Amino acid sequence: MQNEQGQTHQNMHTGNIPQHMNHGGHEVFDVQEVLSGTIGTLNSYTLLRQHVQDPELKDILERQYQFIQDEYNTTVECFKSGQDPSKPTQSYKMKQDNDFVYGLKPSQPKKPLQSVNEITDECVSSCMLGSVKSCATMKTTAALETTNPVVRRVLADSIPNSIEMAYELSLYQNKHHYYQVPQLAQQDMQQMLNAYAPAQGQQNMPNNNTTH
Repeated sequence: MQNEQGQTHQNMHTGNIPQHMNHGGHEVFDVQEVLSGTIGTLNSYTLLRQHVQDPELKDILERQYQFIQDEYNTTVECFKSGQDPSKPTQSYKMKQDNDFVYGLKPSQPKKPLQSVNEITDECVSSCMLGSVKSCATMKTTAALETTNPVVRRVLADSIPNSIEMAYELSLYQNKHHYYQVPQLAQQDMQQMLNAYAPAQGQQNMPNNNTTH
């Protein structure tokens, strides 16, 4: 295989494919979904920003917005050119710690908003979390169908970033009791933890090529 920048591919009917056209049909549709979904996420963040009250949440929103925007531009560039983007893919770094609080605290039942005046930080962070979780799913689906090696790598590298953003938001929500995490009873938990054992050794596979 040639270097990604100078890689050539064949179409069995039309011959050589130029680098910027090095995309399969599934790839084009799935990457379009990723890019459209990313625009939707950025638009949601823009609309939600004015309703944020907590400075910590506003900092998360602004950092994630800038990172998502840069990642969007990188994906658009390599999708259009079929070549390495001018800016390498980056890794998102969250500021939250990893300490989840387990257990349920009594709270009011959740229900849809009746007006924009009811928008709270809980609502904003929930919308943000839903958006980045959706992006993670779309990127994974697209990466599995992508034939262009550069676009596939950019998509694959961006999936952990969506996961990290979702984790950051869930930690923020958990800290404020918006996202509560129940646990199983200790006996049930122990039984589930011990339900599997490691595989031992290497199985000798039968030889189906035996001659008689």
